Amino acid sequence: MAAAGKTIRPRRSVLYVPGSNTRAIEKAKGLDVDSIIFDLEDAVAPEAKLDAREQVYQAVKAGDFGHRELVIRINALTSEFGRSDLDAAITAKPDAIALPKVNGPADLKLVSGILKAQGADPAIKLWAMMETPLAMLNAKGIGLSGLEDDVRLDALVMGTNDLAKETGVAIAPGRAELMPWLMNCVAAARAGRISIIDGVFNDFSKPEAFAEECAQGARMGMDGKTLIHPSQIEACHRAFSPGPDELAWARKMIAAFDDPANKGKGVVQVEGQMVERLHADMGRHLVAVAEAIEARNMAG
Repeated sequence: MAAAGKTIRPRRSVLYVPGSNTRAIEKAKGLDVDSIIFDLEDAVAPEAKLDAREQVYQAVKAGDFGHRELVIRINALTSEFGRSDLDAAITAKPDAIALPKVNGPADLKLVSGILKAQGADPAIKLWAMMETPLAMLNAKGIGLSGLEDDVRLDALVMGTNDLAKETGVAIAPGRAELMPWLMNCVAAARAGRISIIDGVFNDFSKPEAFAEECAQGARMGMDGKTLIHPSQIEACHRAFSPGPDELAWARKMIAAFDDPANKGKGVVQVEGQMVERLHADMGRHLVAVAEAIEARNMAG
């Protein structure tokens, strides 16, 4: 989804694909997934990083991924691979470049400055990986960077595994220990009018637990979830897609406020419930999301 005023693009399912895995890259072309992150960082061994970069560059430049949003996660610019990863990504022209371990707005401005200096396609956006203690402390500033067009920030991605590693926080069922940070990042993303994608669920052999975590993410206001296996896509789509009952209620609220008899009213009664105009606005957004998903499905 996108915030009000921006084009809505479904990001319910965001699949990590290791840049070194030729078979996985090819298979991704046929998966019913909204977005793909070609990973050059954590999923690739140091000795395979150069080959992975070239493989991802060729795949993204060639296209043939249909409706799927293509994102390249580069290595940190402080590493020996990061700058060359960034240069290759700029030339490949993905939809977005995911920056690992963003600690504050300055990290985003540094990369956006490089993109500008190299004349990168304005359509290339930035996704910020939220996975360090400093990112949690600076979430507000990172999120608000979304309001600055020249920074190109379009999404926050929760890196819960790295965050747990860096802080010592346990990832337990229900994620109670992570919840303050997760919700703070949701607020930061909404303040910056950008998307926010939930972290991965590590054990794809537990589909029921995964489905519950997807439902939790949707209740929290996340736009979607990062995935590590294609088997997780279907449950993810169910959780992050508006349901028929939700849409029916949204349309009733919209119709009530569109009724000329209710012109100028801030509150109306719908089936015995008092509904404010802001609820109708939320309903319009929900319907727009459903329409964007339908359009994406029609695109094949």
